Amino acid sequence: MVEFLTLADRQIAVERRAGRSPGLFWLGGFKSDMTGSKALAVDAFGESHGLAVTRFDYSGHGRSGGDFDAGSITRWLEESLAVFGLTVGPQILIGSSMGGWLALLLTRELRRRGQGASLLGLVLIAPATDMTELMLEQMPKKYRKLLDSQGYVEEPSEYSPEPYRINKSLIDDGRQHLLFGRAIEIGCPVTILQGARDRDVPKEHALRLVQHLVNDAVTFTLIPDGDHRLSRPGDIELLQRTIEGMLGA
Repeated sequence: MVEFLTLADRQIAVERRAGRSPGLFWLGGFKSDMTGSKALAVDAFGESHGLAVTRFDYSGHGRSGGDFDAGSITRWLEESLAVFGLTVGPQILIGSSMGGWLALLLTRELRRRGQGASLLGLVLIAPATDMTELMLEQMPKKYRKLLDSQGYVEEPSEYSPEPYRINKSLIDDGRQHLLFGRAIEIGCPVTILQGARDRDVPKEHALRLVQHLVNDAVTFTLIPDGDHRLSRPGDIELLQRTIEGMLGA
């Protein structure tokens, strides 16, 4: 059942499955929602193992309120922290693409608040760390000029018939949250699932994240024929086995 968490000028749609700890906390990707195949697979895993599961939609996504064009990493991180505040007991964060970056930022903020012990582990699927800078790097030069001149660009997407609108305000805000360039402290095990054929978040980008996780146990699994979505039946099974392995550890 969907409930709504009110934050300032927007309502955040949340689905919580009751169960035991550790809970599973899902963080979706850019322009994704909590009804995607991987999010539902995490929920199904939680149901079959009697675990609590928390899923939600960022503002401007899915069933949540708010304007997508007003979205920013600051805003979506604030929402992630607020929804995390609804959880009870230790959690495993599971972040996909942009959700992987937000999982890392959420972890950093929880550690700052002295709540790092509430995290049992992180599972990151094609983590788009510092995603806004990655977007700029991959953007054609003519689009970068357009971004500066009109404040946004619309890029065709493989995942939607509608183009993705990327706002300069999103890029500028992202620079407040960049992680690369210094060690990233997590304080719990991290597992990364990465497709070798991912064109949106190349494997080299995910390996760069590994190089920054210098003080934590990291498992890096490369799926040779995997794309960015990693939502094929075999990919879903791997995700569920990965969660099971983290529970066992």
